[in-house]
Amino acid sequence: MNILILGSGGRESTFSWKVAQSPLCSKLFIAPGNAGTKQYGENVNIKVTDFAAIKNLVIEQNIELVIVGPEEPLVRGIHDFFLGDKDIKHIPVVGPKQDGAQLEGSKDFSKQFMQRHGVPTAASKTFTKDTLEDGLAYLETQSLPIVLKADGLAAGKGVLICTTLDEAKAELRLMLADAKFGEASSKVVIEQFLKGIELSVFVLTDGKDFIILPEAKDYKRIGEGDTGLNTGGMGSVSPVPFADEAFLQKVKDQVVIPTVEGLKKDNIDYRGFIFIGLMNDNGNPYVIEYNCRMGDPETESVFLRIESDVVEMFQAVAKQQIADYQLKVSPKTAATVVVVSAGYPGDYIKGKEITGIENVEDSIVFHAGTISDGEVVKTDGGRVLTVSTLQDDIFKALQQATADAGRIYFDGATFRKDIGFDLI
Repeated sequence: MNILILGSGGRESTFSWKVAQSPLCSKLFIAPGNAGTKQYGENVNIKVTDFAAIKNLVIEQNIELVIVGPEEPLVRGIHDFFLGDKDIKHIPVVGPKQDGAQLEGSKDFSKQFMQRHGVPTAASKTFTKDTLEDGLAYLETQSLPIVLKADGLAAGKGVLICTTLDEAKAELRLMLADAKFGEASSKVVIEQFLKGIELSVFVLTDGKDFIILPEAKDYKRIGEGDTGLNTGGMGSVSPVPFADEAFLQKVKDQVVIPTVEGLKKDNIDYRGFIFIGLMNDNGNPYVIEYNCRMGDPETESVFLRIESDVVEMFQAVAKQQIADYQLKVSPKTAATVVVVSAGYPGDYIKGKEITGIENVEDSIVFHAGTISDGEVVKTDGGRVLTVSTLQDDIFKALQQATADAGRIYFDGATFRKDIGFDLI
């Protein structure tokens, strides 16, 4: 079959690499893709939110399956768009409809969902511009540090951890009264700070049943030792050593099952990934957030470990037969190191020539923010490349991915040399 993947990041590069391996894939299209995805299929210069152009592409190229990578088209309702159009409503879309995508699109919605269905999470309250004074008073009753979350999508920048009451009050005013994150912070969730160690669990559901993919831990801070600004992610590791069988069983029983059953109770027909950001607090899982898609750079580590055919997996979602899918996972460890532009996650310069990818020894380089300029590959984003490897143990994986990241060069190239070393 002909397959379309929407997106242009490291996640979509990884999807492309894995989908292209399947004998079920006749031709692969990636919209818009990047300089790396074209080795797996045909890039098409269409924005992920240009639904009309996507429809035309699907019809012209006889595409029979659409896999949505990023959250924005899902939150904007691409799945609903397909279902509402007589010409393309029969084409399966892997990714939730707009109502289900609100798990990520609205922090307030997701908190209410968790509370309604008994999913363990931090205590919280939501405030608007009209209830700003109530929010300021509420802050005075809370222990520190305290977490402020913009309700809507804020490109990964809408979560603030405040360590003093003055800082929390000032930031709440900026978010609500001054629209610090635009429409995304028209509502703000004030949330209790959870202590522990984070990890991510990934679920794929067909609306009836589900499978749990390998777990991963990602590293969000720009600086070594988890210092500096939050980024979209500087690396990831899978499996996670502290997530033993007993803990993952708790995750399944206390989080995954209530989440999937809660969607059914709320009459949300959810077909796609659920990314569950968790805190392990003394062996007990608490949900920090839901996302309505796979994580990046976690996908790179997770999909390296999947040995079974992922096109079969996506077909099983479309046909609501995921319960019959046999997921095969490698026992080996995957590690991913992200190479970013100087200045990221702040201002950074694009258009720097990339060299040395051919020098990588035992890793796969997935492109994220890259663009082709003739035969030359140049930087075109903050997170530029992800270097991923699969090895027998965690130490070998971390050593290989870090060494291979160092073999790539562009002006200002930066990466963390300590990804995963807290787990050894």
